Amino acid sequence: MKIAYVDGPRLRRSFMAANRYVRGRRAELNRINVFPVPDGDTGSNLVLTVQAVSDRLEGVFERDVSAVAQQAAEAAVLGARGNCGMMLSQVLLGFAEHLRGRSRVTATELAQALKAGSDRLQNALERPVEGTILTVVRDTAHAGVRLQERDIVELLSGMVDEARDSLARTPDLLPVLRTAGVVDAGAKGFVCVLEGVLLYIAGDPIPEERESMEDAGVASRVDLSGIEEKYRYCTEALVRGTKLPNESEAKDLLRDQGDSLVVIRTGDALKVHIHTDEPERVFAILGAVGRIATHKAEDLRAQREVMERAAVDGGELARRPLGIVTDSACDLPEEIVRAHGIRIVPLELVAGDKTYRDRLDISAEEFARAMERNDAHLTTSQPSPGAFLNGFQDAAQDAESLIVVSLASALSGTFRSAENAARMMEETPIHVVDSRGLSLLQGLLVVKAAELAERAMKPEEIVTELDRVRDQSGVFVTVDRYDRLMASGRVGRGTALVGSSLSVKPIISVDSEGRVVREGQALGRRRVLPAVMKLLENAVPRVVEDVRFGVVHVGCPEVVDPVCDALRARWGEVEILTAPATPVIANHVGIGAWGVAYMVED
Repeated sequence: MKIAYVDGPRLRRSFMAANRYVRGRRAELNRINVFPVPDGDTGSNLVLTVQAVSDRLEGVFERDVSAVAQQAAEAAVLGARGNCGMMLSQVLLGFAEHLRGRSRVTATELAQALKAGSDRLQNALERPVEGTILTVVRDTAHAGVRLQERDIVELLSGMVDEARDSLARTPDLLPVLRTAGVVDAGAKGFVCVLEGVLLYIAGDPIPEERESMEDAGVASRVDLSGIEEKYRYCTEALVRGTKLPNESEAKDLLRDQGDSLVVIRTGDALKVHIHTDEPERVFAILGAVGRIATHKAEDLRAQREVMERAAVDGGELARRPLGIVTDSACDLPEEIVRAHGIRIVPLELVAGDKTYRDRLDISAEEFARAMERNDAHLTTSQPSPGAFLNGFQDAAQDAESLIVVSLASALSGTFRSAENAARMMEETPIHVVDSRGLSLLQGLLVVKAAELAERAMKPEEIVTELDRVRDQSGVFVTVDRYDRLMASGRVGRGTALVGSSLSVKPIISVDSEGRVVREGQALGRRRVLPAVMKLLENAVPRVVEDVRFGVVHVGCPEVVDPVCDALRARWGEVEILTAPATPVIANHVGIGAWGVAYMVED
């Protein structure tokens, strides 16, 4: 059966099929990753980028191809990791721009859209290098236009053939590939995306994850001795603002800071990738033009050492030194999770005989609306050891060892469940850390762990540092209604009736052992913020060099800006994470609750 057009649903399913296909090739791509630096993470970065697209499209059911393409491009930019993710995002942006306003496209128009994506990528690069994804995308797009096919399947088949041929030529164009005896990993990743799309459009099944016979053990065959990285840190940031510089202006600001510079500007977001020796300098420059929503700096030397160990061990997986896992009680924003490649194991919510995975099957916004309707009478449950084991096995594909930061053991069996699962993973060293906290207190500790891991600190040292920082950190949560506290047994009916009638707003915290304690109260909503600020002033030194905050809410986003303003008025331009409370947290504190977490790092 011939296919004459692609509409929104067909493009959506194509992207999601590509995601499934690429996931099965992650290990191959990591093993052959030697350019621009041999850090062994191209497969992981591509998987995370394409997964961001697939996750966004899960909830997109537009009929117009232009709407789906635009959603895919935006998701790719926000979720882009590494050179390959940034370059694929440029292609998707050009692709989406060309399709703007169209409800469906023919084979000819599809080929032209890919060429527009190729052109955007070419124009976006500071120093285009042939023999990379740039070359393969361009050759593929030109072949598509040249083929002039009317059938989508025939067009894609022809483009995939050209993409494979172009990929095979990459060692002839890039000496480092020829020396190592491999093709370009990013370019191969693009070919995998196309192959996944073709399999779906042609009606063929997506094969399960596999190890390619031709690529098995590549790490042991790659000679890295003549391949040197110039700069130490792979640095990325997502900046938001209404007056951001355009791509050209941003490049001018950062050009002297390193190499492998890729910049994307779309809407109110600016995404930057650069290899540098001074990531803090890069963050300072970007912080002057907007609000830094996410930032990371990975030690390329440490990643190279892992690849070299893999080669010595006979071609084992090329992985990062350390991966971070947590549970969904952390309340971290999705963009933070994606930026650091954090694995989240969901807690569960139970309604009768139906179970929802926290953050996955029900979102914070959906749950808040259900509570407003008084239609969210659920109980919560910790993840099973099996759920943690699945998360650990997935994370171990990208990392030699793992650190797990869990919800307070005094509040939940989640910590014990993670420990039980860790004992089943004998081949992977796993360190389970009790956050002695919840919500963004736990989340801030998770981010701290990720940052230290990216700077190549040893796992044991990170665990010690997390314990030190936790001892001088905390969280204050104010509850607007008593129904959830009463349902959980934390307050009696009489106390709830009196508190509600007098508009008494309790303020709770967790102590150094992770137990919930009552810290104070305020009469009426207007007095809550001053009361919370007074508690914070007593807990956080007025003069402090390194402190971060987190502001979380349940269905009351209007509180975020005033709380952030008060924090900055007191402690200056500090970093503040903001997020709606995940359903498993919201279920215990109720609609209208909000809180402030703080982490003192001095």
